[in-house]
Formats: sequence, structure tokens, C-alpha cells
Amino acid sequence: MSASESAPPAGRRTKLTIRAAFVVANVALIGVFVHQTLASSLPTASPSSTRQSLGEADGVVPPGVTVFDTVPAVTNLDPDLLGALRTAAKDASNDGIEFFVNSGWRSPAYQEQLLREAVSKYGSQEEAARWVATTETSPHVAGLAVDIGRPNAAAWLSEHGARYGLCQIYRNEPWHYELRPEAIDHGCPPMYADPTHDPRMQR
Repeated sequence: MSASESAPPAGRRTKLTIRAAFVVANVALIGVFVHQTLASSLPTASPSSTRQSLGEADGVVPPGVTVFDTVPAVTNLDPDLLGALRTAAKDASNDGIEFFVNSGWRSPAYQEQLLREAVSKYGSQEEAARWVATTETSPHVAGLAVDIGRPNAAAWLSEHGARYGLCQIYRNEPWHYELRPEAIDHGCPPMYADPTHDPRMQR
């Protein structure tokens, strides 16, 4: 049989081509519809699921971390602050005190999540600002602040921190410490009532 005998007429070929294109288009449309249907049935991200997606790389601190551990929340702190903390912690250990870290350096994403949670908890941006700074103003994001765990460690720093340049900054946050090198010679500066009184937070 010759090629000319086996090939369908030109008109029939055109119809076959149109039908094939129609089938392909329908399959593509069905695929898009199925994808959109599946996507719309998935739950939207909630604050808690977003929080779960954050991890140690963002500054989330696992339980039991001390100032001597090598997690990002600790190692991304300002080197001078970290050095002062570790020196103070060595001396505090002579009194049976261990410096645990509740929070240190934080990524902007982690700070933003904490701020959203604070707004939800306290009911307004203004009230949340007494406890959590924005990503632009937070000393945690800059690696310049640490929240010390366990009340006995915070109490030890309250009494002895100035000799290392470590000062409590806010009266409402006895766990929050920053480095103030001048405190070694002159003592810690007066505390702000809360972060809303700190000029750094007004940017």
C-alpha cells in the first residue's frame, strides 16, 4: 500500500487535528479545576501554624539552652554582649546559678510573629507595644538583648550585672538584659517603665 493510499484525506486530517486539540484543552481545563478545588479545600495558615514553621534558625530557643550553647539565638548575639554574659555566667556558677536563655537573637519573621501574637493577646497594637517591639526597633533582632530564664538568674544579674555592663532595661521585664559598658564604672542607668517609654522604640 502506498503512502498516498494510507493517509486520510486533508479534510479528515483537519477534523482529527481539531478534535485532538479540543481533547487536550479539556484535559488542561479539568486539571486547573481540580488544582483550584484542592487548593481551596486546604486550611489557611493560622498564627499557630506559622509559629510552628519557625525554628532554631529564626531564633526559637529549645528548652534548656544556656549562654554557652551554640544555637543561633545565642551565637547571633552581639559578641560583646555574649562575652559579658558568659563571663557573668561563670561567676554566677560559683553561687550555684545557671544562666538559661528564654530568648536572644530573633529573625525579623520571628519578631513579627511575636508581635502579632501580642496584639492578639493584649487586644491592641498600643498595649502590645509595652511587651513586644517591631522588627525595626527590636534589640533582639539586632542581637543586642537577651531574656534570661529562671528568676534566680535574673535576681543575680539584678544585683551583680552592672559590674559586667549587663543592665535590666525595662521595669516590667526583669528578664530582659542589654549591654551598657558604662555601667561597669557608673552603674546601670534608670530603667524605663516599659518599652513604650524607650526613645529607641519611637522610630
